[in-house]
Amino acid sequence: MFRLAFWSLTRRRSRLLAALIGVALGAVILFGMVTLCYDLPRQLSQEFRAYGANLALAALGSGRLPLAQIQQARGLLPPDKLVGLTPSRYEAVRNRLRPYTAVGVDFLEARKTSPFWRVTGQWPTQPGDLLVGADLALNTDLKEGTLATLDGRDQAGRRYAKDFRVVGVLTTGGVEDGFVFMTLADMEAMTETAGVADLAEVSLNLSAAELRALAARLRATIPDLEARLVTRVTDSESNVLGKLTYLVYLVALIVLALTMICVATTMMTVVLERRKEIGLKKALGAENWRVGREFLAEGVLIGLLGGFLGSLGGLVFARVVAQSVFGRALYPHLYLIPLTMLVMAAVTVIACRAPVKRAVAVEPALVLRGE
Repeated sequence: MFRLAFWSLTRRRSRLLAALIGVALGAVILFGMVTLCYDLPRQLSQEFRAYGANLALAALGSGRLPLAQIQQARGLLPPDKLVGLTPSRYEAVRNRLRPYTAVGVDFLEARKTSPFWRVTGQWPTQPGDLLVGADLALNTDLKEGTLATLDGRDQAGRRYAKDFRVVGVLTTGGVEDGFVFMTLADMEAMTETAGVADLAEVSLNLSAAELRALAARLRATIPDLEARLVTRVTDSESNVLGKLTYLVYLVALIVLALTMICVATTMMTVVLERRKEIGLKKALGAENWRVGREFLAEGVLIGLLGGFLGSLGGLVFARVVAQSVFGRALYPHLYLIPLTMLVMAAVTVIACRAPVKRAVAVEPALVLRGE
C-alpha cells in the first residue's frame, strides 16, 4: 500500500512538493510553538522572581515567629526551586526623638528574595552598618556616611539604644523606602532579644497551584505557622503565563487548520487529475476501500515526511524566537519530533477525508467514456 502511494506521489512531484511544503510549514510552527510553550513559562517564572517573594510565612495570631520554625519550614521547601528565604523583624525606634521603623534582615538572603532592591552606596556588611530608605534619606538628615543613635523600648518596657553608621540608601519604589534596615544580628543585639522574627519572605520557582499545595503542607506540618501566597506576584505571574500559553495554542490550532486546508485542496486536485486512473482500477475490480486506502497512505507519507522536516525547522524557529524576542536560550526536546510527525500524519489523514470520498464516488463507466 505505502509502496504504491510512494510511487504515485513521485509521479506528481509538483503536487507532492506543494503538499509537503504546507505540512512542513505547519510542523515548523507547531513544533516551535509547543517548544516555546513548554520551556518559556518555566524560564520566565524565574524572571518573575525579580519582583520579589511569592510566599510569606508568619505566626498565627499576633505573636512572633521563632527562627527555629523558619528553619523547619526551609527543610520542607524544594531546594532546587528555592531562590531565597529572608526572615525580617520590625521594631519601632527613634533617632533624635523622631520615630522610625527599623527592620532587621539577612542581607545576603534579601538580595536573593528581593532583587529589585537598589542600593546607592554599600550594602551593610559590618556590625553597626545601617541602610536607609530613599524617602527617609530625602526628607531627613540620615544621609550616607552620617551617624545615628537608634533607641526604643522592648516589650517589657526596658530601654535600649545602639549607634549606627549609614552606609547606603535603599530604593525599592515601595514601603521599604520609608524604613531603616540593619542586620538581624544587630537587631537582636540592640533589643537583647534573639531567635524570633515577624515575617519570613520566600521566593520559589513554582506555579501558583504548586505554591498553594506547598503552603497547605507547611500549615499542616508546622503548628502555629501561617503560610500564604503573595497574591500581587503569583496572580500577575499566572495571568501572564496563562495568556502566553493560550496565545501559543491558539496560533498552533490556526496553523494546523490552514495546513489541513492546504492538504485537502492539494489532494482534491490529485483526485481530479487521477479520475481516469481511479475509474480504471474500479472497472478492474478494485473496491472502494482499497482506493481510499491508497489516498490515505499518500496523506500519511506526506504527513510523516513533512512533520520530520518541519520539526528540524521548528528547532531553529524556536531558538530564534526565544533569543530575539525573549532573550532566552532554549534546549531541544527531541522527543517532540516523533510526536510532531504523528500529529501531522493525523492532520493529513483528516484532510484527506473529503478527497477520499470524492475518489470512491467516481463512476467507472462515466469516466472511461470521457464524461
